[in-house]
Amino acid sequence: MQTKDCLTIYGEQIKSRLLIGSALYPSPDIMTQSIVASGAEIVTVSLRRQQSAAAGDDFWQLIKNTGLKILPNTAGCHSVKEAITLAKMCREVFATDWIKLELIGDDYNLQPDPFALLEATKILINDGFKVLPYCTDDLVLCQRLNELGCEVLMPWGAPIGTGKGLLNSYNLKTIRERLPDTTLIVDAGLGLPSHACQALEMGYDAVLLNSAIAGAGCPITMSRAFKGAVEAGRFAYQAKAMPEKDVAAPSTPTMGMPFWHQQ
Repeated sequence: MQTKDCLTIYGEQIKSRLLIGSALYPSPDIMTQSIVASGAEIVTVSLRRQQSAAAGDDFWQLIKNTGLKILPNTAGCHSVKEAITLAKMCREVFATDWIKLELIGDDYNLQPDPFALLEATKILINDGFKVLPYCTDDLVLCQRLNELGCEVLMPWGAPIGTGKGLLNSYNLKTIRERLPDTTLIVDAGLGLPSHACQALEMGYDAVLLNSAIAGAGCPITMSRAFKGAVEAGRFAYQAKAMPEKDVAAPSTPTMGMPFWHQQ
């Protein structure tokens, strides 16, 4: 097993494989405690959905006080123009060229628009952004985004906020196999720590969560649960699981057994 095992995002080494959101918490205090309990080093924020009044200023200060790296996102954008404008604003406000690119194509299940996503990604990369696109679990789309220069991809496990987990493990495994050198982060749809563990077990580099923690009965405790699940999943992936078998095999030694009972 590696002695130094870090998540790599555009050349930057991150120890935690859990990225956490900053929305929907019952209170600012619970948000702060949950973020700390998760052990995350990256927190996502939405400039568009945050108030600019005094309450908004207090929010930004709380986020800054965590000392975590900020990953701004373009949540709520429905057009390429909106996303580009917001990304540039985020770069100025947060002094970072990282951007989680979200472009919604359907208001019912909040599915990303693949065509607008590709267009906006190309423009932003040409403008010097390090784009982390939120996308569906479509292999061809992920390949095109990778070809444009995205070193990190964020396919969904399920639609945002549903908590349904990994609805299409086959697609996610295929993306992992076909893009072995790309950092892959499951983003959206996870509801349980076991979902996060499954994603890491299949070789995904990290998960990004918000609703699963913020919407839990006790967000702080759930943060700890996800922290443990991500670590367990990564260890399991590194350990390499035993091969599955179609028939039972004894786990006890056969020494001392009569030879006619041995296989």
